Parts: sequence; structure tokens; C-alpha cells
Amino acid sequence: MFGFGNKDIGIDLGTANTLIYVRGKGIVLNEPSVIAVDTSAKRIIAVGHEAKDMIGKAPKHIKVIRPLEEGVISNFEMTAAMLRELLAKVLDHVSRFSKIRVVIGVPSGVTEVEKRAVEEVVRHMGAKEVYILEEPMAAAIGSGLPIDDPIGCMVADIGGGTSDIAIIALEGIVTATSLRYAGDKFNEAIIAYMRKNYELVIGERMAEDIKIAIGCAWLDADDQETGFASYDASGRDIVTGLPKTYKITEKEVYEALKESIAVIIDGVKTTLENAPPAISADIVKDGIVLTGGGALIKGLDTLISEETGLDVYVAPNALEAVAEGTGTSLSNIDRLERFASNMLK
Repeated sequence: MFGFGNKDIGIDLGTANTLIYVRGKGIVLNEPSVIAVDTSAKRIIAVGHEAKDMIGKAPKHIKVIRPLEEGVISNFEMTAAMLRELLAKVLDHVSRFSKIRVVIGVPSGVTEVEKRAVEEVVRHMGAKEVYILEEPMAAAIGSGLPIDDPIGCMVADIGGGTSDIAIIALEGIVTATSLRYAGDKFNEAIIAYMRKNYELVIGERMAEDIKIAIGCAWLDADDQETGFASYDASGRDIVTGLPKTYKITEKEVYEALKESIAVIIDGVKTTLENAPPAISADIVKDGIVLTGGGALIKGLDTLISEETGLDVYVAPNALEAVAEGTGTSLSNIDRLERFASNMLK
């Protein structure tokens, strides 16, 4: 538990995971953005990891909800309830939340209505001050990129619900592309592949486990020589209706994800095409930084480099970059207010 001596909080309210950063403590929570509700008793029974473990397994009276879809709030009430429960895990008195300043990361492509919905969730809990920060800006700050300089820098944040690609200079986003196409779409592609090629129905959790274990965007000569990694995919056989397990290889997951990843590549190219020539020269020199869980797909950095001719790097803190960026941005309120005012409309 943390007291209220630290009154600044950064929140990466993601489709897949919610991360909470407390100033002076760093990231204190990283849990799935999932909530489970007992509909008969009308009470919350689990959030985060415990709720995620119930996906696809809960009885009829327990509803397991992912209240954010494609980077935006799809269920306001459940988002607020989930966030309150998660904050209660790290703060000693959530009822005294009114003393806290909060920065929330949102995708760069959200509408003004969606921004207000995100802000309203936190204001509804009584936060003293709320700032909205676009996720690529937060990711750039969290990755340590020089966002204050006239030299342009480029970041691609590939999360669960959205992929946000932006070129940043002089504390503002020069050009950006936001795709509601990211980790969740990768899971869907794996589910579709297993159904089509193996007549096996697998759940969302199994698809995610496959993606994390052997997700692949690039196959090289070494893979061909040493053999491909594999994973036992379990589900229900369409024909017999019985449980079945098939061994799926890294090469097959590569095939399953090829079309989905091509959408991300197109987004990177579009962002580069829209950049002013002077900034393009900066990107040629310094390359692209990848953040988010999707950045950890094997070979994605190599594929983007091959497709663009640029150097591509995965941030060492790829999973936490947005959360760390939202939190550390509170160290300079004047600069944070400029970031917020410079958000693309």
C-alpha cells in the first residue's frame, strides 16, 4: 500500500492491461483490464489477473467483461469500477483520491468525445487534476526520446487495442497514425487460423498464449536450419466436439499473423509519407523506436526495418513505456500542460 505523500499518478488505461505509476515509486501495478461481476448478487468478484483467469470458464451468473475495446471505453460504468478496484490495491484510501493529480494515456486517434469519456471516469472518482496525454507522446517520454528538441523522433506503440505511430518534435506530434488494429487482432488471426487449418476452436486466452510464446513476424535462415519452435494448442474439435490438442509451429503463427502485421507496416509507412522532408532526414538518422506488447513479437523490428530501410529499435521498457511516460510527465506541470494543449484534434 502507498500513502498519499505521493500525489501524482500516471495511468496507462489499456485495452489489454492497466498500468499505474506512482510518482516516487514507479510502476506499482500492471494487471489485465478485465472485471468479473456476479450478476445475481450484483457485486464485483474479481478484477485484473483473477478476472482474466475466468475468461471462457465462468458460469452463467458471472459475467467477465473487458470494458475497453480498441483503445476506448466501451462500458463506462465497468471501467470506473475496475479502475477503482485496481487503485484500491495500491493506494491506502481511494476515497481520498481527490488529493491526486492524474495523467491518463489515450490513443492518438480518439475523438474529443472519447477523450472526455476517459477523463470523466477519473474525475468521477474525484481526482483533483486530470491531464490527457496521447499514448505515442507518453511512450516517447517513457522511452527517453528527445521530445523537446527540434530534431524529430519516431515511435510506434503497439498495444492491445490500438497501434499508435507518431513523429514528434518540439513537444508536439507532427504527424500520427492511429490504427484500431493491434494485439487483439493478432489473437483473432490465430483463432481464425486454427479453425480453418485444424478445425480446432481455441479461446482468446489460448490464442494470446500462442502469440506470446511463438508469435513471429520474420523468418530468417537460422530458423530454417535450426527448426521452428512449437506450442501445444488446445481447444475443441469442430467435428467431434471433443477436447483436442495440436502442435502449432512458429512458421504457422507467422502465416497466421502476416496479414495483420501488414496493416501495422502500412501505418508506419503512412506516417513516414506524411512527415515534412526536414523531419524525414532526422528519422533516417535516428530510426524508429517500438513500444507496447506488440513490439515484442519476434522479428517485428527486423521486418519494419526491411520494409522502410530505417533502423528500428525495441525500447528496453517496451511494456511499461506509456505508463512511465504518463507518470514522469508530472514532474513538470508546465510542460505537461503544453503537451496536453498540443494534442492533435
